Amino acid sequence: MRSILASQRLRAGLLLLAAAMALQGCIDALILGGAATGVMVATDRRQPEVMLGDQRIEIVAGSRIDDELKDRGHVNLTSYNYTVLLTGEVPSAELKARLERIVSQVPQVKSVVNELQVAGVSSLASRSNDAYITGKVKGNFITAQVDNVKVVTEASVVYLLGLVTRQEADAASNVARETGGVQKVVRVFEYISAPPQPQQPASAPNGAKR
Repeated sequence: MRSILASQRLRAGLLLLAAAMALQGCIDALILGGAATGVMVATDRRQPEVMLGDQRIEIVAGSRIDDELKDRGHVNLTSYNYTVLLTGEVPSAELKARLERIVSQVPQVKSVVNELQVAGVSSLASRSNDAYITGKVKGNFITAQVDNVKVVTEASVVYLLGLVTRQEADAASNVARETGGVQKVVRVFEYISAPPQPQQPASAPNGAKR
């Protein structure tokens, strides 16, 4: 009887642990929704509410762009710290300007960097090559210990976003420029005077046990 009860308790404990892990996974997925475009949450200097705000901007602005675009072009939208980067191709300068106005009217957007090109829609092969370049730049960042930088590639042009010092920006730019296939590097950074310092644990009073 005791072995049966122990087995039941163990099973219940495992179920509770699995549920807790699943819940944590949902929370992580919510926070890390933009990870495919570049930044690990562990090294992201944005506050969690800002990351969620950026995701909301991408959803709302993306929907408004789709409504206006109506398959007349190809637009990528990236929001970082409430600054929105637009890349891709549209058929006219008028549409390019109109999309910028639409995005600028989304709540919380503080600025729009409009890198849309007036050109024909890029091919699937070109976009696949952009994804390959992004992966190479990220890999080189890991090797060079470059953190806090999001990478977006469009037509072999690499855009770098993040909250960084000038020194960090230069290091990231140099690594990206030296990556094979990169034609140009565009910095969309916000500069900070110094990286935030990790908080030190409070020291215990003399004679006190930790």
